[in-house]
Amino acid sequence: MPKALRIGIIGDYNPTYPSHRATDLALRHAAAALSVALECAWLATDLFAGASGAAALTQAAALWCAPGSPYRSMEGALTAIRFAREHKRPFIGT
Repeated sequence: MPKALRIGIIGDYNPTYPSHRATDLALRHAAAALSVALECAWLATDLFAGASGAAALTQAAALWCAPGSPYRSMEGALTAIRFAREHKRPFIGT
């Protein structure tokens, strides 16, 4: 079996937000259409306020900043976005 593509979703998952549910569905549909194994993980923004949060970011091949998020930590969200830019990780912000 091929290695799974790991996508980190930066945001504070809330199942009541339609945009959060749609993000998961969009990734699953895209992976199925491309016949790609996918692992995606929601990464809470307050994880990145400290130095230990970078470990979760390094495990992702690409990062997506979740739509529809009032982030618990705007500093954490900006830290994750900066990580993507400085480490040349594919990034999408919606």
